[in-house]
Amino acid sequence: MELRKADLTELPILWEIIQQAIEQRKQDGSEQWQQGYPNEQTIEEDIVNGWGYVLVENTRVIAYAAIIIGDEPAYEEIQGQWLTDGDYVVIHRVATSNAVKGRGVATQLFRMIEELALAHHVFSIKVDTNFDNVPMLKILERLGYTYCGEVFFIGANRMAFEKVLLQS
Repeated sequence: MELRKADLTELPILWEIIQQAIEQRKQDGSEQWQQGYPNEQTIEEDIVNGWGYVLVENTRVIAYAAIIIGDEPAYEEIQGQWLTDGDYVVIHRVATSNAVKGRGVATQLFRMIEELALAHHVFSIKVDTNFDNVPMLKILERLGYTYCGEVFFIGANRMAFEKVLLQS
């Protein structure tokens, strides 16, 4: 598998993967992503801004995430406390293709994002999710992310997590 920046020509497949994730959240009874966010324009803006990344397996796009190496304004105010105050990588809009469900692809994606952060000499990853996004909460727990409090993002309170990466 390869993690690389997304290309605008991939927008149709990325939007399809996002729509699958929106439907999965709905089926799981989650409120996350049920009010028109993210939409196709959000994903296009991610790509234009250089934040859109894809996970590719044998030339097939199997997952998407927005990876921001820099600041997230919504994270400046937290009800709680972040573990670190320095540079960090932000992960938003994680979605995997239904074709690879149950294979641990999202977990692998997070591990590859950790490698990307280290390659940029950034030793912290911050992420938020809805309180009822059980699959994401399980991934964050499995990978050692620490619950830090709540942030306000896209019109709602979100659970905020951080992982401090070991410097080699």
